[in-house]
Amino acid sequence: MNIKQAKEEVIHTVKAYLKKDDRGEYVIPVIRQRPLLLLGAPGIGKTQIMEQIARECRIGLVAYTITHHTRQSAVGLPFIKEQIFGGQEFSVTEYTMSEIIASVYREIEAGQPEGILFIDEINCVSETLAPTMLQFLQCKSFGNQSVPEGWIIVAAGNPPEYNKSVRDFDMVTLDRVRRIGVEADYTVWRDYARQQHINSGILSYLELRPQNFYRVQTDVDGMQFVTARGWEDLSNLMEVYEDLGQSVDEEIIQEFLQFPEVAKDVSAYLDLYRKYEDDYAIADILEGTVNEEIYQRITRATFDERLSVVNLLLSALNRGFQEVARIKSVTDRWYVFLKEYRDGLGELSQDGDCNVLYMELWDRRKEEFDKDKRSGFMTKQERRCRESLLEELKKGRPENGLDANDAFSSAKDGFDDWQERLTHLEDVTLKELEYAFSFMESAFQNGHEMVVFVTELTMGAESSAFLQDNFCQSYLKYNKELLVGSRRADIISKLEEGKIRSEEHIRDF
Repeated sequence: MNIKQAKEEVIHTVKAYLKKDDRGEYVIPVIRQRPLLLLGAPGIGKTQIMEQIARECRIGLVAYTITHHTRQSAVGLPFIKEQIFGGQEFSVTEYTMSEIIASVYREIEAGQPEGILFIDEINCVSETLAPTMLQFLQCKSFGNQSVPEGWIIVAAGNPPEYNKSVRDFDMVTLDRVRRIGVEADYTVWRDYARQQHINSGILSYLELRPQNFYRVQTDVDGMQFVTARGWEDLSNLMEVYEDLGQSVDEEIIQEFLQFPEVAKDVSAYLDLYRKYEDDYAIADILEGTVNEEIYQRITRATFDERLSVVNLLLSALNRGFQEVARIKSVTDRWYVFLKEYRDGLGELSQDGDCNVLYMELWDRRKEEFDKDKRSGFMTKQERRCRESLLEELKKGRPENGLDANDAFSSAKDGFDDWQERLTHLEDVTLKELEYAFSFMESAFQNGHEMVVFVTELTMGAESSAFLQDNFCQSYLKYNKELLVGSRRADIISKLEEGKIRSEEHIRDF
């Protein structure tokens, strides 16, 4: 199965294993809760989905890469304890608590009674640790310390063709786990990449060269490989380098994509991609001031170049969609806060302090934020939004001595300004979108490039949310005309295979 299917199966398992009956006991006894063993190529997202699952299920997560551990840290240190058997005293060897088990208990103490204990690279351990890992999967324990109830074991490993250190599990062990094979899948990763805002140049390249998404090859020069992890890490570096004004060349790309042929191809494409942004004056297109020479050039362009221009337009629009989503998230949360404040003011006694009530509500949200931050339940975007909200709310704190009406009016001033900011940003972004559609109509009519453009607007989280809240006539028109059932699937499939040429047009929907 692909990584998305594996994630769904782990979520289903978590819900099943943690389901309790009327007496508060787990419906599936702990002894029958088989550990999950994910086996798949390196760098396809096995670790990342554990973080997503814990966040979505609101449970704890303790993750360890077991190859970083010694037998002592995994099992615990031995110590001598005196015990009496049959009237005689004996010295008995016992063990301190495992570092891993102790981490689970720390999570429990922090308020996470249930969670996932994730052990990565479990089949690549040293010879001294191999028996411990077998005991862990078979008995759910490290040394003489068991994994606490409510904590589900998930392990991950690589098949032997990817790692010389892999050890095969015997039948006794495999008969006590649920083995799930996971394969790399570009279409699934693409959905994830949209959510993570992977660099648009990388996504544009992979749309044209999906066969280079995941490659492993061994020849006389050794192993060459490209993984999903490599693309994401490269994207993160490119984002920071761009802010610093630093360029990313072929050598740097090869540090992440350790397949020289692919790295060279990516470097050449990214150079072209950046050049197209200037050559086609993407900023001018979104302002509605397109030079006629741009249309003349696009008609002569290759399919790769035309698709690159479409992706550049989408990238520029997405920056606006993302900012609208951020401002709207803060606005929505602010509205809920003010509503709660207003209701509280209505119940406040005549001599009650409006300022104290305001700060009590602020403190409550700060406490909830800190708790979620410690638990790792927030995405990066959510954390930024909630930090912005707390900052704005603190600045909008009413002065002392105001009555209820004046205090609420004072607290609402900042919210009104924020709403105006949101409305202005939505208007600007909608106008840019209309200009983008105008260019797409003139340059491509209702051809394949328009299918890609409308599809990406539909599939993107921030863009689809924006289109639900803001009426765009052009989008509705082309969404209805182009994205129709099996015909749409056929078009996208052929686009991905590179079988459609840009000069052809789609008719008879």
